[in-house]
Amino acid sequence: MCAHVLVAEDDVNQAELIRRYLEHEGHTVRVVHNGRSVLEEHHRDRPALIVMDVMMPVMSGLEACRVLRAESDVAVLLLTARSTEEDLLTGLDLGADDYVTKPYSPRELMARVRTLLRRSRTPVRDEERVLEAGPITVDPARHTVRVDGEPVQCTPVEFQLLQALAVRPGRVLSRAQLLELIHGISGYITRRTIDVHVKNLRRKIEPDPRKPVRLVTVYGVGYKLAVPERVR
Repeated sequence: MCAHVLVAEDDVNQAELIRRYLEHEGHTVRVVHNGRSVLEEHHRDRPALIVMDVMMPVMSGLEACRVLRAESDVAVLLLTARSTEEDLLTGLDLGADDYVTKPYSPRELMARVRTLLRRSRTPVRDEERVLEAGPITVDPARHTVRVDGEPVQCTPVEFQLLQALAVRPGRVLSRAQLLELIHGISGYITRRTIDVHVKNLRRKIEPDPRKPVRLVTVYGVGYKLAVPERVR
């Protein structure tokens, strides 16, 4: 599964190490050293995945992620020395798909890369049908989401989460079940990760994200996609 990967890391030695491991796996790699260059390179060459350090000069990885998410659903993997839950959830809240905390092993990083690329390249299968839950339409084969007929950009993790719920419209899935269904997210983070991705999805699919009526919480249990009752 070879892809074009953009690496953003201001530590030259770390950037070179990541580049070598990615190229060993067959990927084409471009390296930059600040967040502003990430945006410029993304506009120029549209990578399949961005591996990006959080702390960089000129523009931080978090700020670059925020700008990217306003215009793109490219997969983003953050590298961070900040290991508290709140710091890590901030990255997810801005739209990152996953993160790795420093220090990390290159083998772990490559495993995360493979997982994210699998998510963003869901294979087309004949049995994959278009899923509908009220005004929400999820097309697994084309990897597209529409709400009230209008296209909505979702990150790979958001798409997988929405697809898992759309396969079971009206059925409640617990946070633990959703974490298992979107396997590959960092094992050392808590189920609050799901809450962050749900919040991000609500911004995209709800008329008023503060009062969700489509992706709803079942308190003490989990989440479900509400199915409008049919008028008899």
